[in-house]
Amino acid sequence: MTAHCPENPWATPVASAAREVRTEAVRTEPPRTGAVRSAGPVVTELRLSAFASHRGTVLPVGPLTLFTGAGGSGKSSALRAYEALARLGAGDPLDEVFPDPAASVPERAGPDAQGRRGFRIGCTATGPAGPVRLDVAVQAEPTLRIVGERLTGGGETLLTTALRDPRGSTVQAAWHTAGTVPVTRAPLPDDLLGTALLPLRVAGTTEGQLRVLAAAEQMVVALRSVFVCEPRPQRMRAPVPGGEGRLRRDCDNLAAVLERTHTQCGQRHARLVAAAAAGCAGTVRGLGVERIPDGLLRAVVERDGGHLTPVGRLGDGELRYLALALVLLTGPGVLAVDAAAEVPSAMQTLTVLVDGLDRDLDGRQVAELLALAASVGSTGHLRLVGTVAEAAAARARGTAGATVVHLEP
Repeated sequence: MTAHCPENPWATPVASAAREVRTEAVRTEPPRTGAVRSAGPVVTELRLSAFASHRGTVLPVGPLTLFTGAGGSGKSSALRAYEALARLGAGDPLDEVFPDPAASVPERAGPDAQGRRGFRIGCTATGPAGPVRLDVAVQAEPTLRIVGERLTGGGETLLTTALRDPRGSTVQAAWHTAGTVPVTRAPLPDDLLGTALLPLRVAGTTEGQLRVLAAAEQMVVALRSVFVCEPRPQRMRAPVPGGEGRLRRDCDNLAAVLERTHTQCGQRHARLVAAAAAGCAGTVRGLGVERIPDGLLRAVVERDGGHLTPVGRLGDGELRYLALALVLLTGPGVLAVDAAAEVPSAMQTLTVLVDGLDRDLDGRQVAELLALAASVGSTGHLRLVGTVAEAAAARARGTAGATVVHLEP
């Protein structure tokens, strides 16, 4: 059902060799309940067919996945591609997802006869509809646009889009119908992901349409349930207004979230205190907040004898560790993530993306975070995908359930 036209980016295969990827799946002992099952649809594979430094790269994604390798091996760009797919799945416009699209074009990729250059990324989401694949071709130059998209599942091509008129602002989409008309064709905007638009365009009156909807919704739910975490210690030290109970990407409103967890999530807050005691210097008896004269909140660490230490006095590593532990112990209701509101939280699995998970952390803190991620992830409601240096990767190899993916430059 692919639309055959000169502008179809799927007409020829990617002419590039697959990069070397070494995967090590380590499990010291099986979970007591057997293999970890996700509560909802999850991304299980990331494909970077032509993106930044990647050519033909296929990366497995498990409950606890860490990318490692030498500088320039593409660890950070792999997470960047994952985040980009997540944002497209949430309906973000292409120009907001890729403000500098040329940076995503593979190095030394020359323009075609029409002066066009671009990149290709994709993923597989596994869930009730089985494995569903999404592949996206983006033109970065001379104008930014999605020029091709393919959604497949159950051995069928469920959606394809192709650029027919380079002067227009739409692509020609074709999706599986399996009714009196086997394929439905319609224009879709070239700056939004077509898969995310299908639930609004497909009626669901035929068996074929129902398969398309199930596959599209599974992919969208898996992609939208992503929280990118980039703790910024310098911002976390400043007092914040109260009432901001959803943790932001840079964790600068840590104090407001601690106030919420302390009053509303007693069990999780107790686990956070235990994690802080294991990874922070000195004795930690509690975590809380205090109001300073101007009405702002300041996070504090409770020591022996009730002594309170403002978190602003903690080192960068301690602050990053504390923020990451908080993220692992909370969920979509506490994190600033745009999860699929139409799907019950019990049927979603949150994926946390952290570039430089081990940055500023010592070995003890890395080990504690990995153990915490494995423990929380065993419930099937949370997954962690991050990048680490080799020292942290070595520790991860001894963590039950961790998958270490070694990238070669």
